[in-house]
Amino acid sequence: MYRSHVLVCGGTGCTSSGSAKIREALQKEIDAAGLTEEVKVVQTGCFGLCALGPIMIVYPEGSFYSRVTVEDVPEIVSEHLVKGRLVDRLIYNDIGGGKVAEGPVSLNETGFYKKQHRVALRNCGVIDPENIDEYIGRDGYKALGKVLTEMTPDDVIKVIGDSGLRGRGGAGFPTARKWQFAKNSVSDKKYVVCNADEGDPGAFMDRSVLEGDPHAVLEAMAIAGYAIGADEGFIYVRAEYPIAVKRLGIAIAQAREYGLLGKNIFDTGFNFDINIRLGSGAFVCGEETALLTSIEGNRGEPRPRPPFPAVKGLFGQPTIINNVETLANVAQIINNGAEWFASMGTEKSKGTKGFALGGKINHTGLVEIPMGTPLRTIIEEIGGGIPNGKKFKAAQTGGPSGGCIPASLIDTPVDYESLMSIGSMMGSGGLIVMDEDNCMVDIAKFFLEFTVDESCGKCTPCRVGTRRMLDILNRIVEGKGEEGDIEKLEELGNSIKATALCGLGQTAPNPVLSTIRYFRDEYEAHIREKRCPAGKCKALARYVIDPEKCKGCSLCSRKCPVNAISGVVKSPFVIDQDKCIKCGTCLETCKFGAISKK
Repeated sequence: MYRSHVLVCGGTGCTSSGSAKIREALQKEIDAAGLTEEVKVVQTGCFGLCALGPIMIVYPEGSFYSRVTVEDVPEIVSEHLVKGRLVDRLIYNDIGGGKVAEGPVSLNETGFYKKQHRVALRNCGVIDPENIDEYIGRDGYKALGKVLTEMTPDDVIKVIGDSGLRGRGGAGFPTARKWQFAKNSVSDKKYVVCNADEGDPGAFMDRSVLEGDPHAVLEAMAIAGYAIGADEGFIYVRAEYPIAVKRLGIAIAQAREYGLLGKNIFDTGFNFDINIRLGSGAFVCGEETALLTSIEGNRGEPRPRPPFPAVKGLFGQPTIINNVETLANVAQIINNGAEWFASMGTEKSKGTKGFALGGKINHTGLVEIPMGTPLRTIIEEIGGGIPNGKKFKAAQTGGPSGGCIPASLIDTPVDYESLMSIGSMMGSGGLIVMDEDNCMVDIAKFFLEFTVDESCGKCTPCRVGTRRMLDILNRIVEGKGEEGDIEKLEELGNSIKATALCGLGQTAPNPVLSTIRYFRDEYEAHIREKRCPAGKCKALARYVIDPEKCKGCSLCSRKCPVNAISGVVKSPFVIDQDKCIKCGTCLETCKFGAISKK
């Protein structure tokens, strides 16, 4: 029996910051101190507060250490683990609202965690994802045992239906309805597929679940297989997630060894096994029919629907496809009951939703909140607000398929219906925060560039239409926009939404249409005034010297690479806008704040 457990984050974010070396150094120091039999080091998944990684928590105290380095390890061992004294300089004690507690606080008391409710993420940062015994110790595979020995397939689907669980990867299609369609399809062979292709820029929710709690997904897939009558499953995961792929492989091998995957599970005669398929990073393969085509060994392109996958899917057989986060809720719904899950969230959007919080926000990381939580709570309380005293301008949800939410709508509840009503969508969970320095035309161009680059090219509206929209946006940010361009973008966007083959093509115009809807004045400034209000678009930027502040030191003139600045020493200098290449060297050089970007 260990007296202390030291949990060290082993998610991608902390791993990239050196958490593996910290674990190695920690074990060496523990061994050297003679604490090998008393203190156990545990590698976990993501704790969520990525901005402060690498993270370490010492139990039973629950002491939360942030931004730990290898150099900090000897002090943590000698002071905390040997003498029982906290290393105060590393303790995280932010209780929100700009306040810091005088002493250590529990995770649930911190500003980042106290408004969260972890369901899909409940084991992430708590267990060793490479140890099946720790998952079982947290009621792992209890739900599968209950389903196979006490429930019929119809019972399972009813519980999932009563819970109100909806797909967490897109528009929120009811999970039970999808399962029922597949169950009703008559076939000797059916499949369960987990969509772990998460390709939205800034989204890492699904990756973190796979890295921190892979057995939750395996258990849910087996439950789904029982519900629809399938005996085989596939996890389609992008190859760019090496830690997730590794831990999935370990989890599958362990589940097979324990008899929780394979033949005659729980001696019930139910057979179910799971295979991993690696994607090559094509964004379009996040669309379910393109994903199925890729698993089959073909180029990932979407198929016309109907028939839907529940009727004719993988290899022409009935198939259900759920994303990682959706599946991560299933076992807990079975264990705790439909009413428990339905008690969270809103009337039509039950449960919780995870978001990868990034961009211009103090606390970047992974959060999980009850559906219906206002965006303001996520930005200001959980996220800690905008850095450097800047003003919140907009948030992008749903990645390239979503839309921008302006500051005027910061009190919008985050649920399926509310986001759709304002021109955005939930998507897979990316939430990018923007401040006053972001240009919304440039943001729209960024997401559209991604979509154009990732289009499979199968249908003309997406292949040609999005390219045409991008051409117009490029002209606008280069100062060559014309009257009527905004209307052309709207016409093209609405046409693509109505005619593209798959959901990705149909949603590709959303970032452009939503920014036009809420930031039309910025588009007009680019076109009519040849001015970028945020000063972001290089071609429209103007560097200006304030004659009242200029001391005539000539430093900016001497540093200018194209001799665009002229003047007489001890007199105000002037920038020739025709020669200026907008490099910003003068702004960085001026010591008197006399140069500004407009």
